[in-house]
Amino acid sequence: MKFLCNAHIVSACLYIGVQPLNKAYNGRLGSLSCIDKGLFGRVNRGIERETLRVDQNGQLSQIAHPVSLGSALTHESITTDYSEALLEFITAPGNDRAAVLEQLDQIHSFVLHNLPGGELLWNSSMPCQLPADSNQIPIAQYGSSPIGQLKHIYRKGLDLRYGRRMQTIAGIHYNFSLPDDFWPQWHKLHGNGQSAIDFQSEGYFGLIRNFRRHSWLLMLLFGASPAVGKDFLQDKPSPLPLQSIGQDSLCLPWATSLRMSGLGYQNNAQAGLNICFNHLPSYCDSLNHAINTPWPEWQQKGVKVNGEYLQLNSNILQIENEYYSPIRPKRTIRSGEKSVHALKERGVEYIEVRCLDIDPWQPTGIGHQQSIFLDLFLSYCQIKDSPLIAETECSRIGRNLELIVEQGRKPGLQLETEQGSASVTSEAEQLFDQLQQLAETLQQPAAIEAVEYYRKLALETPDQLPSAKVLAEIERHGSLQQATLQLSKQAAASFAVPDRQTLQHFMQLADQSLAKQRHVEQQQTGDFDQFLADYLAQ
Repeated sequence: MKFLCNAHIVSACLYIGVQPLNKAYNGRLGSLSCIDKGLFGRVNRGIERETLRVDQNGQLSQIAHPVSLGSALTHESITTDYSEALLEFITAPGNDRAAVLEQLDQIHSFVLHNLPGGELLWNSSMPCQLPADSNQIPIAQYGSSPIGQLKHIYRKGLDLRYGRRMQTIAGIHYNFSLPDDFWPQWHKLHGNGQSAIDFQSEGYFGLIRNFRRHSWLLMLLFGASPAVGKDFLQDKPSPLPLQSIGQDSLCLPWATSLRMSGLGYQNNAQAGLNICFNHLPSYCDSLNHAINTPWPEWQQKGVKVNGEYLQLNSNILQIENEYYSPIRPKRTIRSGEKSVHALKERGVEYIEVRCLDIDPWQPTGIGHQQSIFLDLFLSYCQIKDSPLIAETECSRIGRNLELIVEQGRKPGLQLETEQGSASVTSEAEQLFDQLQQLAETLQQPAAIEAVEYYRKLALETPDQLPSAKVLAEIERHGSLQQATLQLSKQAAASFAVPDRQTLQHFMQLADQSLAKQRHVEQQQTGDFDQFLADYLAQ
């Protein structure tokens, strides 16, 4: 394909395309006409899905991570998150959506047919009924190697700082990157003398800034945690004016995602963090500052007490993974390497969306049409001009997200904009218009259909949004626990027994991961204190 335009004639490209561009679009959207639009049909996505193991009554599993699933330390696709009972499934990234979703389906199928005692996978972001004694929520174990010990101690630190109950919240992480061929073409139009690596990193940070501006729409569409079990709070005062619903739960009647509210990953130490998403160097510097700044409350608790590590350090963040953000820049890390070091050394490779709730009506927690919409939404965030975020806008972004997660379906709800207050419906309508324009420009019929579907869902039938349906299920069953248990059983029943090829494939992966863990443990040299010091010093 021959491209006839360059950076000097981008303005001419504004008038070329499938349809005239919406006036709300600005500069860079017009230059879509100057690149291969088919690249946006070859984006890479990967999915990480977290889920609790529960018994047939919906009680949290007390059984260790099953050996039949392999090593949680070294398995590529099946691991654990915070708890031994909190599984995490990871697909390989790919530009074939059907193949990625099929892989996620196969992981679920294999796991479900290898769980002990007929265990189920809890198909909700908010946890099942938890033990009265939070010490019965087992922290994940990763073996005796230094890296395995580090992962376990990090989780002990999370317990010390936030408690185990908060760590049982689950979600979907959606990894996204544009194809390698996109960046040279985009660089010719918008490079401004930057190196290819720096330009790509800056491009992804532009995506992140726009995502932060517009992610409230995703919370409205996909939020599915408007309620939480009463036991989750364990008699602690709620920061939100929750109301009783059913016999065992609390809710906000117009909420979309309590997981992303003050009930979720919040604490005083992180509340004052000002992590900068304007540039990669400032992002890494602000994270490093938090990782290396002592916090009095964590100092008081101690790091190594009576020869036992309670946390990795007593700083605001133990490591960068402790910073809970709806979206992160990412780079594949090497064994024992810190994420922020990888980013500084080699730039941004992809982004990770972390604010998605599990969809209780999708057996794998995420559906095909949702993936189509997410790819379009993230492409929109990448293409659209993305000015740097000033402090005033940063505050407005935070307030809007809070409004949507706590009151998103409330009729007449107003968002804050640069021009003043505007209704959620009018702001959503404008976003849907621009997304549809992009889908038409990229000639993606499935994306056009997805925009139409979600536009109607949000603006015409909000009672069918996942958050509204969850509340209706609680009312129908009289209990959040029972409603979710039934949905989890339905999800489990939908998976077929793995065929021989799939079974052999995952059994081989399990065996290989166990052998790899043994090898790692046999090769360890030196003591853990020195390993930890070297790791934190990166």
